[in-house]
Amino acid sequence: GGRSWRQRAVDELRHYCRGFHLLWIDTTVAARMVWRLLHGQVLTRRERRRLLRTCADLFRLVPFLVFVIVPFMEFLLPVFLKLFPAMLPSTFETESKKEEKLKKKLSARLELATFLRETIAEVARRNKADTG
Repeated sequence: GGRSWRQRAVDELRHYCRGFHLLWIDTTVAARMVWRLLHGQVLTRRERRRLLRTCADLFRLVPFLVFVIVPFMEFLLPVFLKLFPAMLPSTFETESKKEEKLKKKLSARLELATFLRETIAEVARRNKADTG
């Protein structure tokens, strides 16, 4: 390709740094929320949702960190992400991942629509055969 492997590595690193930075912000915010909860304050629904998402991200980060810490594991990371797409914390999700998810949702809906249409056609054909 046009970009050298070094440039790609730098971009990849930058992406992970941004992911960790976002996760760090989320974690500090979440810690503050937990502190408030422990002192008897009530969280808004949005805050609670954010707290839950951050906790889920932190749990996901544990296997993810194993990959980062253990050498050669990062080569297996793409394989694992194919097997377990939800493994990556949400702060690391790229735009293309989100688009992919949307496309998958859309294609699943289209498949369902096609399936329903075929089923209806089949039922109609059987009814015609019965009456004819």
